[in-house]
Formats: sequence, structure tokens, C-alpha cells
Amino acid sequence: MEQLIQFLGENINSVYIIILSIFLGIEVISKVPSILHTPLMSGANAIHGVVIIGAIIVMGLADPNDILSLTLGFLAVIFGTLNVVGGFVVTDRMLEMFKKKK
Repeated sequence: MEQLIQFLGENINSVYIIILSIFLGIEVISKVPSILHTPLMSGANAIHGVVIIGAIIVMGLADPNDILSLTLGFLAVIFGTLNVVGGFVVTDRMLEMFKKKK
């Protein structure tokens, strides 16, 4: 727990950016018409691959004894992968709706 508090104290600017991004994302999403939610979300999920690459780089540069960085990087890779795969599944289902039935 002390390691987590120390990490947050050292990276307080990043915490502020994340909190601001959350509020900005909620504001942007609330202004998008509901008919555009699915294409916007599926595209945004696919772009989430950047998180996977960043997490892999962080894990590669982390000290092998730094359990917190390795754990957070591993979780970021798992959740980023789920988000990317989910984005492609949603896009595929959305495109199925527009195909003509035979």
C-alpha cells in the first residue's frame, strides 16, 4: 500500500491527466447522438491497441523486482486486449445488421 501511495505521489500529474480525460470523455460521449455511439465506440476500442503497445514497453523497461509496474502493465495488456477484441466484435455485429438477407 505504501508503494502505491508513493507511486501516486510521484506521478500526480499523470493522475490529474487521467481524471481530466475521464471527465472529457464523458462530456464528449454525452454529446454524440445515440445512432453514432456504436461506430464511435468500436473505432475507439480498436485504437486501444496503443495502450497494449505502451504497456508492453513499460513492462519491458521495468525492473524485474518492481512488482507494481509489472502487475499494472500486465493488467493493461489484458484489459487493452479485451477492449480491442470487443471493438472488433461490436463492429462485426454492426456490419452484419447492414447486410442484405438472402
